[in-house]
Amino acid sequence: MQEIITHGSEPGPDHSVSRSTSGLTHETEQRQTTRAVIALEDGTIFEGRAFGATEALADAGRRGEVVFTTAMTGYQEVCTDPSYRGQMVVMTFPLIGNYGIASSADESRRPWLSVLIVREYCEEYSNWLGTESLAAFLRRHHIPAISEIDTRALTRHLRDHGTQRAVAVLVAEDAELDTAALLAAARAVKTVTELDVVDEVSVSAVREIAPTAMTGATARRVVLIDTGYKENIARCLTDRGLGVTLVPHDISLDALLALEPDGVLLSNGPGDPETVTNLIALTRHLMARRLPLMGICLGHQIIGLAAGASTSRLLFGHHGSNHPVIDLRTGEVTITTQNHNFQVDEASIPPASGFFVSHRNISDGTVEGLAHRDLPIFSVQYHPEAAPGPRDNRQLFDQFAELIRGHQSERHAGSTDPSSSSEE
Repeated sequence: MQEIITHGSEPGPDHSVSRSTSGLTHETEQRQTTRAVIALEDGTIFEGRAFGATEALADAGRRGEVVFTTAMTGYQEVCTDPSYRGQMVVMTFPLIGNYGIASSADESRRPWLSVLIVREYCEEYSNWLGTESLAAFLRRHHIPAISEIDTRALTRHLRDHGTQRAVAVLVAEDAELDTAALLAAARAVKTVTELDVVDEVSVSAVREIAPTAMTGATARRVVLIDTGYKENIARCLTDRGLGVTLVPHDISLDALLALEPDGVLLSNGPGDPETVTNLIALTRHLMARRLPLMGICLGHQIIGLAAGASTSRLLFGHHGSNHPVIDLRTGEVTITTQNHNFQVDEASIPPASGFFVSHRNISDGTVEGLAHRDLPIFSVQYHPEAAPGPRDNRQLFDQFAELIRGHQSERHAGSTDPSSSSEE
């Protein structure tokens, strides 16, 4: 039996405003009496207090892999990022909930994470756009959360030992932990490679999103393939005069081409890229047709796989909004938002594919971008739309729009040139 290491919620400095406890809300009272336990697959156990949809931690509780994000703000965007589907997310910034929830900050139709894990939950929020507390938002969407966890210790543990499968459950205040049962439950949790998480988050029907700005008489059309896209990706496209057609991840080539796209964008999303075999095959067909193509995060990995490269899992992934990346062509360094567990293996990129590494992570040297020497194709591992995070990389959407306009001009010139031939 592996040794069980238990981490309790040791109190830190009290920075809260002193106030009478006679006016405690139901949520506060519940948190003070609801004990929650997180058990990792290596036998490490953390204890805290449940809030949000606490009933979801009853009985068998919630399961998932545990990852940490270094974002200091943007907990709502983190919760509604489909790339976190089925994962327990640790917020490394200690105070969470202080500005509440604003409907305009949702990045998807619902929160996708399994459990939100924080050091200190602030129930009383202050924000002129705020409409409800984080706890109320999570309850409404049946998502549990756990506070008073030593998130610093948990983050260091994940950094040293890698992403861990885990189970989170409610435990009676005076109950002794059944560590053997918790360990067995954690080790039975499926990894993201074993789950069809992309199908869970993708839209099931085609949807049109009109451009918010017009840059010509006719708006160019971008087909956005949804493997878990964030709303701000579509917003960054429409703000540049591009019409967006959102389509399911399993769309056929014929159905996609019937939409007559001027360009295609492969979105971010959860899971192991090698499991999305239908999209890898579709991407190869799109490459052969020389369509302008952009990939973000999971979409970047899909492009890498379609080009003949391989992918592998990182020890603890990249999650946060402070990751430095260098453009190897210009030497420019930007701060990026990231949320991924897998990477494209640089050594596996076939030289004959025409692809080269365009961006690199300064912290660990991993591939952060691919570009093609001849085709109008590029991809980035990070999130140029941010949300949350810095806006350093929004110009990539301008580059994509220019690729589309340039490709359209070339296509038009080729169709009107008397010397051009329609024969292959």
